[in-house]
Amino acid sequence: MGSRLLNIQRRAAEHGRLRTGFTQGSNPARSGTWIVTSHSEGHVRRAAELWGGEPESWTPLNSTIGQWRVITKASSIEALITPGDPLNQYNELWTKGGCQRRCDGETELLTRQPCVCARQFGEGWHQQKKGVVCSTTSRLNVMLPDLSGMGMWRAETHSFYAASEWGGMVDMVLAGTDGRGFVPVNLRIEPRQVVREGKTKKFPVVVVELRGVTPRQALAGPMTAAVALDPAAGQAVAAIEAPRPDYLAEAEGSLTSDDVRDVWRRARAAGHVDPKGRDDLSKQLMEIAERMDAEASTTGDDEPVEAELVD
Repeated sequence: MGSRLLNIQRRAAEHGRLRTGFTQGSNPARSGTWIVTSHSEGHVRRAAELWGGEPESWTPLNSTIGQWRVITKASSIEALITPGDPLNQYNELWTKGGCQRRCDGETELLTRQPCVCARQFGEGWHQQKKGVVCSTTSRLNVMLPDLSGMGMWRAETHSFYAASEWGGMVDMVLAGTDGRGFVPVNLRIEPRQVVREGKTKKFPVVVVELRGVTPRQALAGPMTAAVALDPAAGQAVAAIEAPRPDYLAEAEGSLTSDDVRDVWRRARAAGHVDPKGRDDLSKQLMEIAERMDAEASTTGDDEPVEAELVD
């Protein structure tokens, strides 16, 4: 797992965190729904209005600074991947004294020594007990468009399984947008299970998935902020604004009946004609193709071909 080293750049302030776990006293517990935490009471109360739950004052473990949190009832929330590279991933070991190790999978970055966990436990190091080895840590900065403020929210997971999925998803998005523009996504907590040594282990994994757009749209380049905020409305506007081709003019300008058939196939792919050729436009295109076949037969330039606009 490679690290994501960023140049110093302007970045929006962090409003809070999106968590999948909480503490009951000093005992950690996993949650099947999102937990929103922030120093801002207003942000947390607005999150509760959107996704359910009761806002409460809260102090993180090993901290003396109070915050606010709500354990929501939502396992999926809408978010925006923002311009730049929003994801960083490391293998980290934390104690009460802070971060003791931060590894990129090959090098422990604090000491510049080779990765300790892999050298000691091999490829299955992530199956060791927590606290003995580093935790796979992924941090994804997103914008929550329905909360106030233009700042960022940090979704964090220590799931070994989510790490590769997050990295693959973000890398594909960046390949299409070149780090420019917003991309609408859902952050969804998905229950999973694995069987090791005859024992079934259940755990939540955070899945990042496209929302309201297709892979073609996401990879075609940066989309406008308006489309990212409301993909359905953006597609509707695009459909209204896109002019319908003049298929008859294209057919009349074609050189052969085969070219006319290609015009009909494009119309069918766009949903502008009946797939069986029973509409008026299909019949008109068929007449043009038949006329061209007849003309070709008269001049002897081509062998006559039956004009039938079907695959």
